[in-house]
Amino acid sequence: MPELRKDPITGRWVIISTERGKRPINFTKKHTPLEEGAFCPFCYGNEGVTPLEVLAYRDSNNPPNTADWKLRVVPNKFPALQIEGGLDRSGDGMYDKMNGLGAHEVIIESPSHDLTLGDLTEYQIEDVFWSFRDRIKDLRKDDRFKYVLVFKNHGEAAGASLEHSHSQLIALPIIPKLVKEEIDGSKLHYDLKERCIYCDIIKQEREQEKRLICENDHFVVVAPYAPRFPFETWILPKKHSSVFEESKKATFEALSKITKDILCRMGKALDDPSYNLTLHNSPFTIDCKDYYHWHIELMPKLTHVAGFEWGTGFYINPTPPEDAAKLLRDTVW
Repeated sequence: MPELRKDPITGRWVIISTERGKRPINFTKKHTPLEEGAFCPFCYGNEGVTPLEVLAYRDSNNPPNTADWKLRVVPNKFPALQIEGGLDRSGDGMYDKMNGLGAHEVIIESPSHDLTLGDLTEYQIEDVFWSFRDRIKDLRKDDRFKYVLVFKNHGEAAGASLEHSHSQLIALPIIPKLVKEEIDGSKLHYDLKERCIYCDIIKQEREQEKRLICENDHFVVVAPYAPRFPFETWILPKKHSSVFEESKKATFEALSKITKDILCRMGKALDDPSYNLTLHNSPFTIDCKDYYHWHIELMPKLTHVAGFEWGTGFYINPTPPEDAAKLLRDTVW
């Protein structure tokens, strides 16, 4: 059973998960096809080697865990956290710990091995967002969980261990420290001005246009004012919304279009970089609908976090966001 251990100084929780050390590292570099006969557990026809699916989209009436699927969600075979059991909070002298309880799932975005998320059609990308929504809504019913993080690691430098395009989801029994900091910062702004800080950011960035990359009727894509990494971008809904899974079809249609747009711009401008994509959503246990704003953060892996960043918490970014936004804004794919 994994453990969650709390740092008594910073309040940061760490997952001690020895099972993760057993997973195979089977990353094939981008644009290098698998050798003939090489095996990928996520490919069409290999449904029997993954854990039993918890969600799948099919056009046919084929039974679960068989072929003819468009998208599958399965438990991670080497989970960071385990679904069974209770928290069993306890002390270890001055330290606090609990069981590593949670859900860890893999969203296999397409049957095709050689297509990235940006290569998929807008309809396929929309299905990916619907799967996020469906799984979050289901996990919200489990009162052991307080937060669900959905994320994607694309490329070896971003931590992907399998080439086949997929996202991941981890349900947690605690609210992560970084999420709590976002919530607290948003609440402070709202208490002072009675406005959502993300709505204010969207308004200013659309007016100034210096860091605006692209937009459609429902979303904007901006380079944040103080980005941690070169070409870091945020996708934000124009209409205030704090809960991703309450979005409607028109929202997901627009989100799929603008996600494909920014991924293709980034791929063309930066030569298909590795990247991390994270969905920032409201916790299950905090009512922050007035002041928090769900969004997606996209971070290409173009630099390395080194000693100064680890020692101070400051990030050194060599690319001004205004320059990054202009390059991406001017990129035609």
